[in-house]
Amino acid sequence: MNPHPLPLLLLLCTPAAFCQQDPPATNSTKATSDPRLRGALAFTDNGCPQCHTIRHQGGTKGPDLSDVGRRLNSEQIRTQILKGGKQMPSFAQVIQTAEADDLVAYLHSLREDEKSEKKQ
Repeated sequence: MNPHPLPLLLLLCTPAAFCQQDPPATNSTKATSDPRLRGALAFTDNGCPQCHTIRHQGGTKGPDLSDVGRRLNSEQIRTQILKGGKQMPSFAQVIQTAEADDLVAYLHSLREDEKSEKKQ
């Protein structure tokens, strides 16, 4: 069983503010109490997969985030999203506080296990 079914949502990817287009109008991120799921939806709704890959799905302009939860703590992830850096723009003017919290919860939960990847 895949411990992280959320990356399948990446197939719903749509361009967002960074790509100079508005994200789709959706209330889907408010439909669940799980911040990781809301974060996965926010990830796709804000066009993050345009630049970032998770589990071999998404863009290659930015780093692969499949194991970002293993490399960075929650505060480091939040800082990167809101302040940018290393060729990533700041999203502080695009992403609301609650959405940033959900994105951090989702991204911090990504701790790809190489052993489980080899078994699939």
